[in-house]
Amino acid sequence: MAAEATNQSVFLQESMRVKESIRSMDSLDNKQKLGPGDRITFRVIEDQEEPKSLLITDSGDLQVPYLGLVHAAGKTCMGLAREVKGMLEKDLYFRATVMISAEVINKTRATGKVYVTGQVRNSGGFDVPAGETITVSRAILNAGGFSDFSDKRNVRLIRKNGEQTQTRTVNVQEVLEKGKLDADLVVQPGDLIVVPERLVKW
Repeated sequence: MAAEATNQSVFLQESMRVKESIRSMDSLDNKQKLGPGDRITFRVIEDQEEPKSLLITDSGDLQVPYLGLVHAAGKTCMGLAREVKGMLEKDLYFRATVMISAEVINKTRATGKVYVTGQVRNSGGFDVPAGETITVSRAILNAGGFSDFSDKRNVRLIRKNGEQTQTRTVNVQEVLEKGKLDADLVVQPGDLIVVPERLVKW
């Protein structure tokens, strides 16, 4: 009876540790995609060692302890940690709680381009630097600002999600003149910003 109670207690402790492990990994960043030149901190909690600082190579690979080269470019900290966890638990660990966080983001690396067209001074594609937040108004400033006949109230942000296309309208005039920053949407690589022409010119 005592042995059964002990086994149950060990089982409960183990399941609590597993839940804690999953919960701590769920807190990792799942937005910023990693790329060449980024530096990350890497730690397996079960090792009880200090975090290691690792650099992502020009080819997008990371030299992971015990595993060797693992491709990291284009993955988030959470996605990479889950992948490494699976690889470690396959042969080396009973359970591995992998913690990965971005230490230094290489801001000279562009994650893609945002395209601005219509009534702006310089239409074209503009880089979205890694680790930087670019909004609709900032992208328009990068394109030289509005032209004389632009409709600043009805700027369209067009985003493709697979087969679907989403269009949102941003009143950039209110953002710039009234400081309504909440309305200034954050752009993603591949977005298209269209500044229409004002219907009444004066």
